[in-house]
Amino acid sequence: MRTTINMPRVGDTVDEVYLVTWKKSVGEKIAKGESLMEVETDKATVEVPSPIDGTIVELLFAEGDEIKTGEPIVICENL
Repeated sequence: MRTTINMPRVGDTVDEVYLVTWKKSVGEKIAKGESLMEVETDKATVEVPSPIDGTIVELLFAEGDEIKTGEPIVICENL
């Protein structure tokens, strides 16, 4: 079964972030809590953990892209 992971809120007043780097690639397995990506806010760089265990099927943004809270960012195949 496939699951879409959405961009979580990374701060009380943060509505969008910029993707600095992906920590995983398509085809790689990821565990719940493991770092999925690193994003930059107007104040800090933050690691975003995976909310599920799975295998990455598709990354929906490229490094440097702006991502709004709640937008789909990854499609995973559940383990």
